Parts: sequence; structure tokens; C-alpha cells
Amino acid sequence: MSGSSLRSFEYLEGLPGTVFNRLYQQPSTALAIFRRMLPHLAKSFVMAMLYISHPLLVTDIESWVRPDSRLERDHAVSLLERLHVLTASANPGQPRAYSLTNPFAASLRLALTGGGNHKSFGVPCNTPDKNPISIAELDEFARRQWEGVLGYMVSGTGISLADEGVKLSQGVKALLQFGELVMSRGKKVEITQAGFAFILQEVNAQVWTLLVYYLDNAEKLRMDPVDVLSFLFMLGSLELGQDYSKATLTPTQLQMLEDLGDFGIVYQSAPSSTRFYPTRLATTLTSDAGALRSVSAGFDTALNSGDGKGFIVIETNYRIYAYTSSQLQIAILQLFTRLNTRYPNMVAGKVTRESIRRAVSMGITSDQIISFLSTHAHPQMRKNNPILPPTVVDQIRLWQIEGERMKATAGFLFKDFVNASEFEGVCKYAEEIGVLAWKNESRRMFFVTRHEQVAAYLRNKQKKGP
Repeated sequence: MSGSSLRSFEYLEGLPGTVFNRLYQQPSTALAIFRRMLPHLAKSFVMAMLYISHPLLVTDIESWVRPDSRLERDHAVSLLERLHVLTASANPGQPRAYSLTNPFAASLRLALTGGGNHKSFGVPCNTPDKNPISIAELDEFARRQWEGVLGYMVSGTGISLADEGVKLSQGVKALLQFGELVMSRGKKVEITQAGFAFILQEVNAQVWTLLVYYLDNAEKLRMDPVDVLSFLFMLGSLELGQDYSKATLTPTQLQMLEDLGDFGIVYQSAPSSTRFYPTRLATTLTSDAGALRSVSAGFDTALNSGDGKGFIVIETNYRIYAYTSSQLQIAILQLFTRLNTRYPNMVAGKVTRESIRRAVSMGITSDQIISFLSTHAHPQMRKNNPILPPTVVDQIRLWQIEGERMKATAGFLFKDFVNASEFEGVCKYAEEIGVLAWKNESRRMFFVTRHEQVAAYLRNKQKKGP
């Protein structure tokens, strides 16, 4: 599951079943969940059951998957249950069976076959726009607006990234602070550890991160969260370059158009306009396609570049050379580097103890810095194995741990098992699915980073009995 899917899934997972019941009334939402949130095996289960009117026995589902793929099968079923796509029926005296929930099944069938007057996929304008805007212009608008958001986050470096055409609203700035991506110290804005991790994400994941913060604030803004989510899923199904009518939108969705315009997700020539255009940031919300290949000229998404377009050279003497003219890239480098020379297409500086400690004081970790340097390494650097000089990597880590002796991991503790056999079975399952962080066999305790699949495993064990 990609970063953007994971971020949106974590939000959806915490919603009650009644909210899902309202969400799945819209075919566009059902299709978006199917396309974006489900792994291939889960999609196969859904399509196999979509036109079956009766519950399907668990034994039948198990027979579709090879015995050595039990973990993948359990993960797929668990995911479908948590998204309220699949429901289990366990009537007394009857074998356990699964069926697709309604209205999810009905909405997905409608989305796949067409028909109906639900208008959940938007209403294209039937009159030509007097001032049409091209796809290239929409991309440029989205790039400028999104670069303005990232530029504000790293503005504490002292490098001016202001674009005269981009003015961030107070609402956008407040949202970045609400998500603890930045913090204000007087009149100065400083990026946080979460903010630096945010910058390292691919653009689509960044968009979803901010949209989840927006959803968390929806009720404070007197907006219906279900209406907000439905509109976001609808935007993901629209066509890039097509203008859509605002006549069918609810008051909540009309308010959202104003807010999403600040992020470059939608474009409208004026608030009073009767039409709007989705940008590439919107149309890729529910697909695996990249939103923008780069946020600024030459700014590759940090954890997904790997395409030979790196620009950083670092030497064993900690000297660093960055072949870029992007203000945003230079500002990010300055978060953990002491830059001292600048040319039209290159900056040079040095990674020092003070620059790393300054970055650490803002919450940026040595692993994040090393990841950024590795993924943006110049093609010449990529010929080396390892890519970065080991002396530099080790020293960056040592500079961080000078003031740190403990690392905190968020998660859940499982304890009080009846016997060693029960403990070992669950602990082994947690380790197999990759969520086990710590265990103590003598005290029959273990710690996991996520609990949902482990809890589902325990419930299934209790139902089956010893």
C-alpha cells in the first residue's frame, strides 16, 4: 500500500460503520475505495462476490487461495472487514459465511455498469468556457500553489521562496500548524520532524496528509465530514482539463472549493464562477498515478525518485555540492547543511556538527537526512556501493545520538496470556505480518506497532475454540 493510500486508510479505519453506510451511498466513493484502498487479492474477493446474492462460506473463500498464502488471505479479509466492505454472518448452527455489505455492493455495481441519476461523478458543463484553461496551465497553477505551501514550511531557513502570484490564506497556515508540520516562534516559522517527513513523501501522499488534517477540522468549520469525504472521492474520478458545474454541489462542497483552491487542488477563475476545473492533484487522489512529477523544476519526490535525476554530491570530508537552482531544494538542504557558496546552477557547503544538531533540535532525524541525501544522490554517486560515504553516514548518526539516549515507539502492548502456547502463536503471527516491535517470552508480553490484524487473529481463534 502506497504512502497516500496508507494515510487515507488510517483515517477511514477510525470511522464508525454508520459513516461508511452514508459514504457508500455514492458510487464514486465505492469505486474509489475499490481502486485505491484494496490490494489485488481483496479486489479479487470483491469481484467474485459482487453478483452473488447469498453469503459465501468461509471454506469456499479459503479454497480460492493456496495454503502457503494464508497470511495474504487473512490480511485481505481483515482489510475488507475494517473498511466495512465485507461482513461476516455467524448464525447458530450455521457455518460462518461472508457477504458484501450494502450499499457498497449496489454502488460499486452502479459505478461499473453506469446508469442512475446520482451525479456522484460530477456534472460536466454543457456550455463552453469563455476563458478556457489548458492542462498545461492547470499544472502550472497546481505547481505554484503547492510549491507555495512547501516554501512556507521551509521559510525558516531565511531563503525567500515567495511567489508574487501565491498568497497562502490564514486557513492554510493554521492547518499546517494544526498538523504540527510547522511551529511558530515569534514571527519565525520552523519546520518540525513531522514536517520534514512530510516533505520527503511523494506529492500524492502529501496531499492526502493535508486533506486528513482538513477532515479532522471539518466539524469545527461546521462542515459534514461525510460530505467532505464524498467530495474528495468525487474529485478523484473527474477528468483533467474538463470543466464541471457547481450547480449540483452542496453548501459544504462549495466552501471546500475555496479552501482546496489554496492548495492547487481545484481551479476556478473567480469565487462567483459557475464552473471549476480539477487539477492533476485532484484527479490522481484515488489512482496510483503520480500527481506531479515534480513540485518545482527539478524537485523529484524524495522517496520515489530512483530515476537517475539526483543532484547531490557529498565527499568524505563532509563537503556537499548540489547541482540545482531550485529555491525550494536549496532551502531544504539548508535545514541540515551550512551552505557558503552559490552559483547560478549549483550551491556548495558542508555538513557540520552544528548544522546536524540544529536540524535535530527541530526534530529532524539523522535517518531522514541520510534518506534525503541517498535518494537525491547524483548519478555519479549512485555508481558507488554504498551510495554515501560510510564515514559521513556514521558521523551524522553520531552527531544525533550525542544528545539522545532513548527512542520512543508508538504502539500497543499485549499481555496476560493464559499459557505459553497461546502467547507463542499470536506472537509468531505478529512477527510474520511485520508489526512486532518487542517481546518478552518469560513474562508472556509483546509490543506491536499496529493492533488491528492481531486483534482480529485473536477473535478468530476464540471463535474456532481450542
